[in-house]
Amino acid sequence: MLDKSPDDLADLYTIDAVHEFPFSSPGFPPSFEGREAVRAGYWAAWGASPVQVEEVRRVAAYETADPEVIVAEHVVVGTLPAKATTFTVPGLLILHVRNGLITRVRDYMDGMGVASARK
Repeated sequence: MLDKSPDDLADLYTIDAVHEFPFSSPGFPPSFEGREAVRAGYWAAWGASPVQVEEVRRVAAYETADPEVIVAEHVVVGTLPAKATTFTVPGLLILHVRNGLITRVRDYMDGMGVASARK
């Protein structure tokens, strides 16, 4: 995320992985289905975004009763260079991992936080 590399991100997923956005922002799809959809979706999203990610702060990671599921809280700190504004966006990920690759993600991000920073 820091270097906005869709290829590096997509390579962490299984071929048939699903990345869901339950709190989707307007104009953003509710999910990417498959590794190549993750790759294409992030190429489009990050390529069009003026946001520069400065830091991803790990707030907490939680183990679950299922050894293939991890819950992670984080805060993304970013800037909008054109406006010289800094913002923070909290998020929560529920990651399903098998054999070292992501099979499913539920990505809860404060999309409105990003949208309000753009105003």
